Amino acid sequence: MKVGAILKACRMRSGLSQEELAHRLFVNQSDISKFESDVKEPSISIFQQWMMNTQAQEVMVAFFCGIDGISIMQNITQLVAGTIVGGIFHVLGI
Repeated sequence: MKVGAILKACRMRSGLSQEELAHRLFVNQSDISKFESDVKEPSISIFQQWMMNTQAQEVMVAFFCGIDGISIMQNITQLVAGTIVGGIFHVLGI
């Protein structure tokens, strides 16, 4: 299963650059790019560390429970949109 888009969405949702995540995972930025573009498959330990560092443990659980990637991506997108809208409402005092 290709997980690059899921990994990238989790990283972006957490607000980390490829360089920042690479530093946290003790890998090269080029490895992060390869994982996200499905050129290289992350080991289970890298996958786990990725999810922990991006606060996306629910994605790891969903992935290992066999939920398809499209459903996972839809949930991530909804969470990001909800966070943005909630932040705007907070700033506006609504």
